[in-house]
Amino acid sequence: MRIALVAHDRKKDDMVALATEFALRLKPHTLMATGTTGGRLQNEVGLTVERLLSGPLGGDLQIGARLSVGEVDAVVFLRDPMTAQPHEPDINALVRACDVHNVPCATNVATARVLLDGMLR
Repeated sequence: MRIALVAHDRKKDDMVALATEFALRLKPHTLMATGTTGGRLQNEVGLTVERLLSGPLGGDLQIGARLSVGEVDAVVFLRDPMTAQPHEPDINALVRACDVHNVPCATNVATARVLLDGMLR
């Protein structure tokens, strides 16, 4: 499976904890992540992750482009709903692309656990 992992700044610790919880099940899969999130997943969890641009520099759009041509099977996007994001249109475009292309997308830890547990069995 090809899984995209994205987390806003205040959710990066949650992403690291989630990836640690699922590390053994994530390792055999192709993982991609936006810049800083990918670096933390590599350094702190030991996962092999293709690092794309950071979200504000277009990483969300890179994932959306791949998703639209069938190169992403699931997205975990831990969003911070309490902080304004300067690239909000890109964020909305990625979530919309998931809906348009029928790709599972989890936007909080609870749904991410359900998604990963179901897909990685």
